[in-house]
Amino acid sequence: MSKGACALRILVAREVTGLSQLEVSQRAGIANNALNNMERARQFPNREIMRYYHRAHRIDFNFLMHGDFAQLPMDIQEALFAHLDTRQRTPQIVDGS
Repeated sequence: MSKGACALRILVAREVTGLSQLEVSQRAGIANNALNNMERARQFPNREIMRYYHRAHRIDFNFLMHGDFAQLPMDIQEALFAHLDTRQRTPQIVDGS
């Protein structure tokens, strides 16, 4: 549940949607720099972004905050795991980790 782990899951959730940071932040009703800070492990995900991902993409709080995936629909699990696997094979630097 570290900021770095949450940042990775927030980033992967956005990648699964196929949306840019700006598009997601606008749809979630948050400032773009807030989403950028979440994806760079400078802050934990806020309530608004978690609500957006759950309502719009079926990605719930338990996954974003804790990495728990059991409650996610199978198609969402598969998409998230594919992106996580890709990220693990191509290490990237996340600020604040």
